[in-house]
Amino acid sequence: MASKDQLIGALIFVGSLLGIALYFWLVFLSAWDVLILKITAFVAISAVLGIVAWVGWTMSTTPPPEEITSEIPELSSEPEEEEKKEEESKPEEKTEGQGRGSRESSN
Repeated sequence: MASKDQLIGALIFVGSLLGIALYFWLVFLSAWDVLILKITAFVAISAVLGIVAWVGWTMSTTPPPEEITSEIPELSSEPEEEEKKEEESKPEEKTEGQGRGSRESSN
């Protein structure tokens, strides 16, 4: 037996096919073809412009986000300066054989 979701899906599918058939008949086989096309164009343009209006309203009424300046590190123009600052602020423990040259050679 089909689940409730499958039954609803089948009803949506059949309803959509009936809607397509009705729209085809109204546009191509009835005397109201121009009126139906005008209504269709109006509804489509209204939907698009309605969404655009909603986006504009949301943007105009939403306050701007607070700037997060404390979490963003400043980037220096020269990477060497930043490395020197890091070395000065964090003294490295140097033991015999673990100097700067030995780390670079092990990579």
